[in-house]
Amino acid sequence: MTVREILKMGDPRLLRQAERVTEFDTPAMRELIADMFDTMYAANGAGLAAPQIGVNLQLVIFGFKQNLRYPDAAPVPETVLINPVLTPLSQETNEDWEGCLSVPGLRGVVPRWTQLRYEGVDQHGAPIRREVDGFHARVVQHECDHLAGILYPMRVRDFTRFGYTEILFPGLSDADDD
Repeated sequence: MTVREILKMGDPRLLRQAERVTEFDTPAMRELIADMFDTMYAANGAGLAAPQIGVNLQLVIFGFKQNLRYPDAAPVPETVLINPVLTPLSQETNEDWEGCLSVPGLRGVVPRWTQLRYEGVDQHGAPIRREVDGFHARVVQHECDHLAGILYPMRVRDFTRFGYTEILFPGLSDADDD
């Protein structure tokens, strides 16, 4: 399909509240999802939200078997998640490093729930309900933040742990992030 341009931090379209998806399994939706996966793969991303390519819909994709930018992360199943609802399964949080395709070349430590349930539908309108933890939970939260107009630097609490990847992690190629 097509690799689309990824919007960068500062573009006001990244700050919008995404609209609910009301039509599923249409040719336009299939094309959008294919383009999103092509875009994510081309950028070596772990996930991508529709608003990151200028489409103001509650649609995220994520997943990988292995990701060079997150070499210690366990595999995450490739998923299309539409109109997601996240529910923490405990109040326990974990701080870890994140990057973003819309904030290239930077990383920061962000707190996230360690366990959560996500619900929504897939591209066919079939229900999805999963309970996840670890990096899988972190990726889902990061991508779903985009649907609320939140970029991960807005969640950074300690700016001594935010900076350029090439300085913080020499040798880790992070020109394209997420």
